[in-house]
This record gives sequence, C-alpha cells and structure tokens, in this order.
Amino acid sequence: MHAYNRLPGSGHNSPSSPPSSPSSLRSPRLRHGRSKALNRFTQPPVTLPQRLSFLILSLLLKRQGLFLFAPLLYISAMLFFMGTVSFDVVPVIKHRSPLGSIYRSPQLYARLKAEIHADNSSMDAISTIWKHPKGGEWRPCTKKSAGGLPESNGYIYVEANGGLNQQRTSVCNAVAVAGYLNATLLIPNFHFHSIWRDPSKFKEIYDESFFISMLKNDVRVVDTIPGYLMERFDRNMSNVLNFKVKAWAPIQYYKDVVLPRLLEEKVIRISPFANRLSFDAPPAVQRLRCLANYEALRFSSPILSLGESLVAKMKERSANNSGKYISVHLRFEEDMVAFSCCVYGGGAKEDEDMKAARERGWKGKFTKPGRVIHPGANRLNGKCPLTPLEVGLMLRGMGFDKSTSIYLASGKIYDSERHMAPLLEMFPLLQTKEMLASEEELAPFQNFSSRMAAIDYTVCLHSEVFVTTQGGNFPHFLLGHRRYLYGGHSKTIKPDKRKLALLLDNPNIGWKSFKRQMLSMRAHSDSKGIEMKRPADSIYSFPCPNCMCRVNKTEDSRLTFAT
Repeated sequence: MHAYNRLPGSGHNSPSSPPSSPSSLRSPRLRHGRSKALNRFTQPPVTLPQRLSFLILSLLLKRQGLFLFAPLLYISAMLFFMGTVSFDVVPVIKHRSPLGSIYRSPQLYARLKAEIHADNSSMDAISTIWKHPKGGEWRPCTKKSAGGLPESNGYIYVEANGGLNQQRTSVCNAVAVAGYLNATLLIPNFHFHSIWRDPSKFKEIYDESFFISMLKNDVRVVDTIPGYLMERFDRNMSNVLNFKVKAWAPIQYYKDVVLPRLLEEKVIRISPFANRLSFDAPPAVQRLRCLANYEALRFSSPILSLGESLVAKMKERSANNSGKYISVHLRFEEDMVAFSCCVYGGGAKEDEDMKAARERGWKGKFTKPGRVIHPGANRLNGKCPLTPLEVGLMLRGMGFDKSTSIYLASGKIYDSERHMAPLLEMFPLLQTKEMLASEEELAPFQNFSSRMAAIDYTVCLHSEVFVTTQGGNFPHFLLGHRRYLYGGHSKTIKPDKRKLALLLDNPNIGWKSFKRQMLSMRAHSDSKGIEMKRPADSIYSFPCPNCMCRVNKTEDSRLTFAT
C-alpha cells in the first residue's frame, strides 16, 4: 500500500487503484489535455482555493519519505548524543513559581547587600527630596465666626466607633452636622471596639476644654445634657430616639429628616456615626470640618507632652541632617499580616500563626466553603503589607543612606526578630517610641492603643518625610494634616506597591536598575504632594482648597466660606 493512499482527499478512489504513470505526471501536455477533457464532461470548474490545496498536498506527498523518517532520525540523533554527552552539561529548565507567590525579598537583599552598603552616591537626600512642584504654595485660612449663636434647636449625641482616626472622622462630622442644624453637640462618646480594645474617653485623648473653646462661636459643645431634658428619658441615653443614618448621607438628609425630629424631641442620638456624612458638601459644612480637624482637635496634655518630647529627641539624633528625620508608618502587626492572607517565608509556624489570628479576629470569615486565598495575586495587586526589609530596600534605593534617622510608627511587629534585623542593618539610627521613651514615661499609655497611636501621630506629623506603607485612616489624616502645616505639600512618600512587588520578585534585577526605579517613585510622590480635593475625596486628606488659600493671590481668587 502506498503511503499517500491513507491520506483523505489524495485523489485516489481505493487502495487498489493503480498509481499514475510516471510520464503522465511529468508531461504537462498529457496532464493538461486529460484534465481539460475530464473537466469538460465530468467535473465542475476548479476554484482557486481548490487549486492551492491541491498544490500544497502535492508538495507534501513528494516529501512523504522525509515526513515518515524524520521522527526516526530525531530519535537516533538523541540516542547518539546521550551516549557521548554527560548529563551534567545538558541544560535543565527549572519551573519558576508564579509571580508574587513567594516572598523573595530576603534573597534579593542577600544578592544586592554588598552593592547597597558600598553605595556612596547619596547626596544629602533628606535635604533635597522635595522640589516644590507646580501648584503654588498654600496657607491655612479656616475662618472662625466672630458673632454669637442663635438659640439652639436641641441636643445631638453621637457614638464614634473605630480606632483613633476613624473616631476623629466622627467627631469632625458631628461638629459639621450640629453647626449646620444649629444644634448643641454633646461631647462624642467613644465606642469600645473589639479589635482596638481601648476604653479611652474623649478627654483622655483630646483636650476637651480647648475643643469647646475653639468652637464656641460656631457650634455649642457641652459635656452634659440638662437634667430636666433627660428626665423625659429616665436619665437613660438608650431611651433617646436613635437615628440609623446610612453611610455617606448628604447634608440635605439631616436637614430634611433629622432636623424635624430634633425640633420635636429636643434630644436625638445617632449611633454608630462613622462615615455618616458625604465628603461632597457645601462650603459652610466644609468650613466646620476644617475648623474641627485642624484647629479644635488637640491631643490631651499628657499625650502632647510626651509626643513633643520624642520629636525633640528625634531632631537631636538627626543633627547631622539639620535635625530632619524620616517617619515610617509600618503596618506589619500579626492581625494585619493575617488579614492580608499574604505569605512571608515563615513556613509551617507562620501558617499556623496566621490561621489562629484569623480565627481569633474574624471567626469563620476565611474558612467559608469555597473561599480560596491567593497570596500571589494579593501581592501583585499591592495588598500585601510591606515588611521592614522591603521598606529598607525602598528607602536605600531612594537615596537615603545609613546616616538617616528613622522613626518607626508601629504596633508589635510580627516575628520582629527575623523581620527587623535587615532594616536595622540598613538604618542603624532607627528609633521607636519604646526606644526613645523610658518605661515610666510610656506606662500611662501602654495598654491604650489609641493613646499610643496619638503619640506616633505627633512624631510623624513633624518629620521631614512621612512614608506610608499600607493605607488606612492613620496615613490619610496625616497626609492632610501635613499639607495643612507645610504649605499644601504633604511631604509624603506613597509607594506604588504593585510596581514594587514586581521589582522585588525579579531575580535578575541589579542594584542600579532598582535604584533608578525607586528614585522615579520618589519623584512621583513629590509631584503628588500638592493635590486639590475632588468631590468624592476626603477633606481630611485634601484640605486644598476648602481649608487653605493660595499665597500671593488676591482676595477675589480665594475661596470664601459661608459663616
């Protein structure tokens, strides 16, 4: 049997059909003549695609021997070389795990360590980091009312939930709502949260008398509701009408729905109150938010005193950099690492620790049927908290050398001995509040997470550079507060964590290439230092232009506020 007889569409009717004569295949005259006769009487006209197909099949059939014997030739050649070449020189292609699925930063540091410590190219990076980007310079211009207040429409009581800065949001929003409704605000109650577990009251975190005094011409604030009103509710606040306000409610909702009941009841309660007012509000409401956040809220004397003492110590330790230091907000506590579902090379122990932490904090949330965790995808999406090592690599790449003083604002670092060692190696002048303050100084705050966070907030606020690594309310408030204090520029480094994840996962990247990328990221943070608030943005992160005015501009170009 001929090989081509097994191919469909070869032009032969059966295996027994005789092969065409050689002369008929070679002679154009005979082939064409017979073809024309057949086509004229028995076959339809041949189309162009059919002709091309016939030509391709013909070429393949003429080389059928090569196709049949090619596999045999290949196998023979492999057997020959296997007998003469040693296996240890045959290249082996290794399978590389998916991007982001393995924590590779320690390997990268081990490979680049010598170059990092030998790099002396930094030219006083901390003094030259900020380059005055376009956008002009701004100054605070929150106006306070000079006249008295009309008769109050009633009392508003709110419960502020969450951690330190989520509670701060609630306080500022409550001031804005009370002022807009011409109501009297009762000092907000801080709700005890199961995660932060801080029972601190308002006056233990903020200077209550200063708060009341600063707002006296704009919003009435009191620490108690008159007894004759509370008698109507058996002196029990839980008997007071509670409004369940939806998240991000417009200020008009308070006027249309809340105010009529306030006038009727004289005392109303709103619980919970976090994020219950839209960021997009009229100037009169924004002015009250600015006034509360940037002027009226001042930490209590014990917190402020210790915070300012730590700032002075940091400046003293940064004398070689004109008293300028870097602050880093590092979110690498056990609960944060557990919630992120990222892996950090700790093996079976880390896996057990994280499972236990997730079950403690979020019972059943991560073990629901069908729930799949993808650590690699989380890392590539920029959702993994940066480790101390990764922060160190980033800052060294941005030009900060080992003489740079760093203040680390953080809770208890997970597996701190392993993770902190490389950061301390790169920045030996690093300090924390526990390193700067004595045990006696920290004792009054030690078991209160919000008070400890307030101390960190104070030291970070006055640093030359603030580095945020994970997001959240703490850096968002600092971002805006620093803009308010430093001419509209946040002086904040906010890394592109997606880009950083790819760079840290690259086994072939060199130090020069990595450093070039980090300097570009630093420049990007500088260019984003001054940004204007858009309608959906938080006024607590973007105080321009609602809380600030341009320098050297006429009064006509400044934003005026309703009073």
